[in-house]
Amino acid sequence: MALKDVFLYLSENQLLNGAAQKYGLRLGAQSVVAGTNIDEVMDSIKQLNRQGISCTVDNLGEFVFEKEDALAAKEQILQVIERIHTEGVDAHISLKPSQLGQDIDEEFCYDNLHEIVKAAAQYDIFVNFDMENYARLHSSFTLMERLLAEYDNVGTVIQAYFFESIDNIEKYKDLRLRIVKGAYKESADVAYQSKEDIDQNYMKLIEYHLLHGKFTSIATHDHRVIAHVKQFVEKNNISKEKFEFQMLYGFRKDMQLQLASEGYKFCTYLPFGNDWYGYFMRRLAERPQNVALVTNQLFTKKTNTLLAVGVGAFILGRLSKK
Repeated sequence: MALKDVFLYLSENQLLNGAAQKYGLRLGAQSVVAGTNIDEVMDSIKQLNRQGISCTVDNLGEFVFEKEDALAAKEQILQVIERIHTEGVDAHISLKPSQLGQDIDEEFCYDNLHEIVKAAAQYDIFVNFDMENYARLHSSFTLMERLLAEYDNVGTVIQAYFFESIDNIEKYKDLRLRIVKGAYKESADVAYQSKEDIDQNYMKLIEYHLLHGKFTSIATHDHRVIAHVKQFVEKNNISKEKFEFQMLYGFRKDMQLQLASEGYKFCTYLPFGNDWYGYFMRRLAERPQNVALVTNQLFTKKTNTLLAVGVGAFILGRLSKK
């Protein structure tokens, strides 16, 4: 049983997600979540800005199937945009269409996205469309393309494990793109399954967009990838103004500060809110080594209980299918 499969199962378990929300950040997730409310996340942004680091802010939310929940998420994001503007911080928005009604009604989702992008455009704030599983991929691209017909402050994420990613990065080369490996469990019909294939495609996508794209956000905690990028941009005379490194809040803090001090553009991904559980489990699935990065500061007895219950449910689910 792959550790990645366990964490992906946990990320999609609504029961455990609800329990995590009930306990809130008392479980210790404050190590990887930049606050539960807007005031707290603004404090986190200001602290990072003082260290030469910009931020992208994600209002966490999972399992949105009611319009009132999507509307509440929209209002929260609009408030973040207003605060970014009024307080003059160096930050932009990352959002998931699913949180804004994608699984309810696509037109309803588009209206919510339009309101957010319009508000951000007034203040010259960038909005990044985070990508989720393959089932939502093309719908997300369609929503983004509709907005691009009217606004130019929109970009998205390209996930390296999908076979079609090279086509998508060519199609959207004129956009600001964040390049990631991918954090969901996907079918072998649409995605690479081995780490070697994913890593190879990841580097291929990064190099392509560095050479041909508008602006590249390289999302990685891997020092080997970072070292390769440094050599590649130097060899190809690519300006530091054309790309940035990105890492998640709470991970490899020393490396984040080091890269910023070396003169590289650096952006920290700041998730905030109580709905942190699914986000965190996917980060562990994405790179199981992340467990070691945060274990000492994160896991408490309550967290271990949630994990134990989840692993037990995962095993029982596997056995019931045999």
